Amino acid sequence: MSFIAMNRFRVAPGREDEFENIWKSRESKLKELKGFREFRLLKGPEIDGYRLYASHVIWDSREDFAAWTKSQQFRDAHKNAGSGRTDGVMMGPPQFEGFETVVHES
Repeated sequence: MSFIAMNRFRVAPGREDEFENIWKSRESKLKELKGFREFRLLKGPEIDGYRLYASHVIWDSREDFAAWTKSQQFRDAHKNAGSGRTDGVMMGPPQFEGFETVVHES
C-alpha cells in the first residue's frame, strides 16, 4: 500500500496569495523520483488567526518517501528554506505527518 506525506502550514491572514505563488512558481522535481504518485497543495479553513494549508504527497511506499528525503532533488527543493521568502507569510514551521495506507477505495 502507499505512503502519504503531509505538511501542515499556518499562513498569516491576507498572505494566502503569496504562499500559493511560492508553491506555483517552485521547480518541482518530484516526478523524477521512484515511487512518486501525486502532489496536491490543499487550502483549508481560516481558524485561530491563520489559514490552514497542507501539502499532500502520495508515494508508493514509506521507503520511496525516505529515499526522496535523502535525494539531491530534496536538497534542491529545500535549499532556500528559511531564506526569508516566507517571512511574515508562515506562522511558524510546517508540521509533518506521515501515514501508511491501510484501506484504499477508488
